[in-house]
Amino acid sequence: MHQAVTKQIDTSRRWWVLAIVVAAQFMFGVDAFIVNVAIPTIAVDLKASPAQIESVIAIYLMAYATLVVTGGRLGDIHGTKTIFLAGVLGFTATSLWCGLAQSGAELIVARLAQGATAALMVPQVLATLHLLFTDETRNRAFAIYGIVLGLAGAAGFLLGGLLVTIDLAGTGWRAVFFVNVPCGLAIAAAAWRIMPSVPRRAGTRLDIKGSVVLFAGLLCLIGPLLFGHDFGWAPWLWAVMGSGGAILAAFLKLEHAMARAGGMPLIDLTLLSDAAFLRGLGAAFFFFLANLSFYLVMTLFMQRGLKIPPLAAGMAFIPLALAFVVASRHSATRARHRGTKVLIEGCMLQIAGLAALALVAGYVDKPTAIALAFTMVIFGYGQGLVMAPLSGAVLSTVKSVAAGSASGAYGTTAQIGNAAGVAAIGATFFAIEALQSARAGFLVSLALFVTLIMICAAFLAWMRRASA
Repeated sequence: MHQAVTKQIDTSRRWWVLAIVVAAQFMFGVDAFIVNVAIPTIAVDLKASPAQIESVIAIYLMAYATLVVTGGRLGDIHGTKTIFLAGVLGFTATSLWCGLAQSGAELIVARLAQGATAALMVPQVLATLHLLFTDETRNRAFAIYGIVLGLAGAAGFLLGGLLVTIDLAGTGWRAVFFVNVPCGLAIAAAAWRIMPSVPRRAGTRLDIKGSVVLFAGLLCLIGPLLFGHDFGWAPWLWAVMGSGGAILAAFLKLEHAMARAGGMPLIDLTLLSDAAFLRGLGAAFFFFLANLSFYLVMTLFMQRGLKIPPLAAGMAFIPLALAFVVASRHSATRARHRGTKVLIEGCMLQIAGLAALALVAGYVDKPTAIALAFTMVIFGYGQGLVMAPLSGAVLSTVKSVAAGSASGAYGTTAQIGNAAGVAAIGATFFAIEALQSARAGFLVSLALFVTLIMICAAFLAWMRRASA
């Protein structure tokens, strides 16, 4: 079926198409990190509360996580080109809205919309590569995709610090969102002219109800973590969190009911009986809990605690990002020969990097950006060893017919982990900063990161036993 569909597609300009869709993925990747560098400046300019700062990141991830499977299915129903264009133009428009926001609350709503449009755009990237590159050029195409994905982090950190510092045309932090506008329009124009139309897949159906229920459950569960400090951890917040847990339980029942009725639920329910896959999802969840939250806390500590300027703070992450790219290239080969042992070794390296950061932050009165940059290299290399092969390891036990659903479940779990980590560890940092200092909040956050990565390693070891 896949080959039959491919024969109907014009592949004569596929390398140009690769450049277009990878550019969109690059824009998405840069956006994830460029905002982190600008967050302290945004907070001051918009007089945003700590809860609003965290929500700017978390709500984007939650919207993306709950709609990414729907975005992929819309591509099957209406064609990848149509949905890709809708996603790129939507991402461009919502980026403009983010840059024009006049309050923390408005920026949160705009970021919600931006995450939703990203969920339309991003799934079409891999879908397009899978359809256009089916011969011996496939590995080369995906290698280019992987390199660009890794470099997006370094570009995001550098560009974020640069744009905030140079204050382009007096726009300040708003430029980190405005930069997406010309890029998005150029990508959309090129895609309109060059990207081939793909035949629609019959029989694909949406699960809008499931997406809404999942988002509502996550919002009720994670929202109180974001705004708990602002409301003094009132008792009703715990009730809201309890209702979030209940809604997520109802989500699973809804999915079962949809499957019995012959529909297409968001998740393939047969995956719930795969012990190795579930343990792998557990590893992914705890790994990503300590992923974006690390960059948020690190940025806040450097800019709020150590008063390091945005440009220097952004550049401090570049050695980490480059170490991540190098490790990603190494880990793919090593993982083929040594399996999940490489991932567990990567976890141990991350812990060593976090311990080194704790020593620098705890015993050096005012560490410089350069000292922190070289210390973070250890963490970045360890993170690259884990993140690159993690999805493959988690999906390795899944039957080929369920690979698409399993990939969707993995992607959703990863983004939920990122959002929950930003909410929970971000709230911890702000609470301790208010009571003691940014340094104390940073050290406690590092201890939480170590705990989460140790749990991730335990799940990986447990997964190996289930798949043995």
